[in-house]
Amino acid sequence: YRFAGRKKSLIFFLIIQMVPTMAALTAFYVLAMLIGALDQYWFLTAIYIGGGIPMNTWLMKGYFDTVPREIDEAARIDGAGHLRIFASIVLPLVKPMLAVQALWAFMAPFGDYLLAKFLLRSPERLTIAVGLQSFISNPQQQKVALFAAGAILAALPICVLFFFLQKNFVSGLTAGGTKG
Repeated sequence: YRFAGRKKSLIFFLIIQMVPTMAALTAFYVLAMLIGALDQYWFLTAIYIGGGIPMNTWLMKGYFDTVPREIDEAARIDGAGHLRIFASIVLPLVKPMLAVQALWAFMAPFGDYLLAKFLLRSPERLTIAVGLQSFISNPQQQKVALFAAGAILAALPICVLFFFLQKNFVSGLTAGGTKG
């Protein structure tokens, strides 16, 4: 799966991935101040999406590299075009990694504390992790039971998504094969 600029874009994504969130916090804050995005969900969402793309690209590249070339070549001999090969053959084979990435992309904002605490100010805009912290941050008025209940409720959407995606974790492993 070669295309123009492949190597340069992979190197760019690798470099971006090497920068930890902690090192970029100040830059995110200054950028948010300059464009008026402090306390805005869209800015936080853009950071989550932009931060996930490099890792997901490398994971998908590694997973696509495991798809046997013989399957691709056999489909090409049978007259299938690029789109048909990708949609009908390759995509079902990479379903497990797509399911993993969907789950991780959904889970990341739920567990992120630092970035949300840094960029969101209004109490009504806090994320689950930051909001839950308010239950236990005051030593004189710790509400451990509410914190625990909130943590369980916060985990429910992730569990539901996993329930719906779990069949995809193994379906791709058996979706195709080559004759040995």
